[in-house]
Amino acid sequence: MPLNEVGPPMHRDGEDGSVRDTDLIELTVAEAAAALRERACSCREYVEALIARAEAMAGLNAFVSHDWDALLAAARAVDGGTGTRGPLAGVPLALKDNIATTTLTTSGATGALAGLVAPRNAPVAKALFEAGALLGAKANMHELAFGITNNNAVTGPARNPWDPLMIPGGSSGGTAVAVAARMMPGGLGTDTGGSVRIPAALCGLAGFRPSVGRYSGAGIIPISHTRDTAGPIARSVADLRLLDAVMAGAGGTGGTGRTGGAGRAGPDPASAPAPALDGLRLGVPRGAFFTDLEPEVAAEAGRVLDLLSDLGVVLVEADIPEVSELNAAVGFPIALYEFVRDLPRHLAENGLALSLEDVLGGIGSPDVREIVASQLGPDAMPEAVYRKALDVDRPRLQRACADYFAEHAVEAVIFPTSPVSARPIGDDETIELGGERVPTFPTFIRNTDPGSNAGIPGLSLPTGLASTGLPVGMELDGPVGSDVRLLAVGAAVEEAVGFDARPGCA
Repeated sequence: MPLNEVGPPMHRDGEDGSVRDTDLIELTVAEAAAALRERACSCREYVEALIARAEAMAGLNAFVSHDWDALLAAARAVDGGTGTRGPLAGVPLALKDNIATTTLTTSGATGALAGLVAPRNAPVAKALFEAGALLGAKANMHELAFGITNNNAVTGPARNPWDPLMIPGGSSGGTAVAVAARMMPGGLGTDTGGSVRIPAALCGLAGFRPSVGRYSGAGIIPISHTRDTAGPIARSVADLRLLDAVMAGAGGTGGTGRTGGAGRAGPDPASAPAPALDGLRLGVPRGAFFTDLEPEVAAEAGRVLDLLSDLGVVLVEADIPEVSELNAAVGFPIALYEFVRDLPRHLAENGLALSLEDVLGGIGSPDVREIVASQLGPDAMPEAVYRKALDVDRPRLQRACADYFAEHAVEAVIFPTSPVSARPIGDDETIELGGERVPTFPTFIRNTDPGSNAGIPGLSLPTGLASTGLPVGMELDGPVGSDVRLLAVGAAVEEAVGFDARPGCA
């Protein structure tokens, strides 16, 4: 199915064949693209409904910048036939505030970069715009992407639509809030150790981290060139497949080490058929990924595994050897060492005469300030530790993952995205788990981080709700370069699970 035909035929409820205004905010990315293409609604009507929703939900603090007048002007251009045409024509998206755009800010939600507008669009943003997408707003985030709570002292905390007293996850929390609360149909975040998948899980959404290199990383305020990648967040796997198809043809390597470019990023992920679940083999690595879970997360994970087993999925109970030990040896050495080199390079490339000390001076969040300050003094990550992590430990982790998939003949591994559901805003240092206080950051990223460090694709799917009413997500990780297949597997699992809950505020 060609990209410009992605999306189901639009069900029209109005007497004249139009989509009712009350239904417009419920459209997914693919549905909105189809509705606009079929003229079931005008782009102006659709954008007006989203803006009204965003204004009504402003207390969730999803956005750091927007220009509704400019968005409405872009919508009128689409209706008048002068806007960019393509598979996403007229669909507004929320982009995380560390992804460069030539309109609206690209500040990383930090003080030193506040109000700055990029000289050029990041390739992933450019690809979306060339496919007809509109820049809906720039989304709130954990400051400089260094955290998972989105409790930002500069821009204020983003709030979970399922319970505004809870975190939405981070660092792409603003994007997730906007999508879950129906302010935008979809959006783009970035993921270094879990920053797309964790907010997706905590907000009841689907989030995709591709194989490193599938999308270009240029124009994104960096932490680590080895680990960073952009990733889409949406309310359906169909939307992720559509957004992935657009971005994968825009200068990445397709997750395979090949040169990217339109038409050269492998099969179209928007059209690959979902496989049958009967006989599908999924690995269940209980040793590292199912221990010390919130009881309701554990119960939900068990329910999903039982459901899949009943549908014929072959669950292969096997652990990835040394995955926790290898991951610990890789993660922080690479991220911290590369950050103090990658960020100054990024600033210079964008014509910003700012030092790391200048950036530090504008950081308002204590957790981020502590991390950055540690790398500007005698405790900075030594090069020898970095070289070992990059040249020895990371290849070992990658081999362990590759061998696991091959030896057990599994399409993917499945596990809870986050060991816990959303926790209260302000629990930045520790959270409650099992009657004890445990460290916030390492607890939330424990399951997402190994795939990040191995560079393999990961897909978080919403599966159910805890008794608190907070969402729980399950993750599928596949072999490096298996992005198209993993999304297709995810579509099959999504259909089987049938998650259709929505936040109370929505």
